[in-house]
Amino acid sequence: MLPLVRLWLKRMVQLCHELQKAETRLEKLMAPGVDVGGTAINSWLRTQAELKEVMLEFQRREIQVKDVQRGLLDFPSIVDGKEVFLCWEDGEEDIEFWHELDTGYAGRKKL
Repeated sequence: MLPLVRLWLKRMVQLCHELQKAETRLEKLMAPGVDVGGTAINSWLRTQAELKEVMLEFQRREIQVKDVQRGLLDFPSIVDGKEVFLCWEDGEEDIEFWHELDTGYAGRKKL
């Protein structure tokens, strides 16, 4: 499943960047009494809808996105009978770390 996760994450980063650019464009167009509408709004709405769909891929699998830009994800799991998060960061070959529910990235331990 990690190859799919990498694709979703890459798309999420792209969409966040596109959304930021679209919002910057819209801010420049907004003025009292001006109808922004048209292409700018449609592009912004499409980007938001696509981002929501990608986010739902993670949510359906209970994968928690901790930091989009870093590509930091947590996967609920059980290690030695204890509920923990498996922890993966974009660029890592495989899921090789875990941490307690309350420690976060700083408490990562090798599997």
